[in-house]
Amino acid sequence: MMTHPADAEAWKKFNATHPKFALDPQNVRLGLYTDGFNPFINSSSSYSCWPVFLTPYNLPPSMCMKREYIFLTLMIPGPRSPGKSLDVYLQLLIDELKILWDIGVNTFDAWKKQNFIMKAALMWTISDFLAYGMLSGWSTHGKFACPYCMGDINSFTLKSGGKPCWFDCHRRFLPIIHSFHRDQCSFKKSVVENSLPPQEYSGIDVINQVNQLQKVTFGLKSSKQKQPDFGKTHNWVKKSIFWELAYWSTNMVRHNLDVMHVEKNVFDNIFNTVMDIKAKTKDTANARQDLRLICKRPKLELVLENEKYKKPKATYVLCLEF
Repeated sequence: MMTHPADAEAWKKFNATHPKFALDPQNVRLGLYTDGFNPFINSSSSYSCWPVFLTPYNLPPSMCMKREYIFLTLMIPGPRSPGKSLDVYLQLLIDELKILWDIGVNTFDAWKKQNFIMKAALMWTISDFLAYGMLSGWSTHGKFACPYCMGDINSFTLKSGGKPCWFDCHRRFLPIIHSFHRDQCSFKKSVVENSLPPQEYSGIDVINQVNQLQKVTFGLKSSKQKQPDFGKTHNWVKKSIFWELAYWSTNMVRHNLDVMHVEKNVFDNIFNTVMDIKAKTKDTANARQDLRLICKRPKLELVLENEKYKKPKATYVLCLEF
């Protein structure tokens, strides 16, 4: 059971890797998060400001992540998302984090009434999926969007929907003796899944990859610069500035997804589909056409009636009848 980040395996591994840092309880562990927002909420014009927050985890669970302990370190102005150039704005913060790790800063202990040298380490970042790509340097768009599977993917593009799809990519993560591996009806039709889960890359493996990337010149034209084989074998767009931290490659978890964004987006999609809300449901005509090609579910395929295609009512959709 996790009641605090200190209970996590990533925290324990960091302690084992850096025992000298872990022995001093006055050393601070930090989390960084950022997201874009429109300060002109009543305006129809699009504008995106990006605040960057830091919070210390050296607090009990009841105080951790409270507003008074979340510090605004910088504000990235709009009017557009910073994209790759996010690293330019983070440079001063990273420089200070390097000082906090290598040298430390003279700090006053209000309890002991004396000064001490305080050091700090950034444990991870927290963001939504869009900011995840900006912080990590791995683009979260396209069929290579998953930053954990990386190049070892089973995603494909929907013929009618035109979007990348990860349907039936979960079976490879199940135990090899699981019956779902041999199920040729409930998932992709006539497909037996024999592949193993993708390789888990360590921080050393990842930094060896990003060290081979071409240097990006930040600025207005940075969005037009692409790494060789981008979108073909990988989705790297840059070497993230966080790799300048000496300990970053030893972190088990470097980037996290914000629970709020994941819960809201998943709930919205499920709710809109179950309630069959027009223009918001994922159960569209294009989805039914793709379903006919991918799955063995004839009861859900489009039916031609009076020269018009109609969607049969699905069992997962609610109706007004009692």
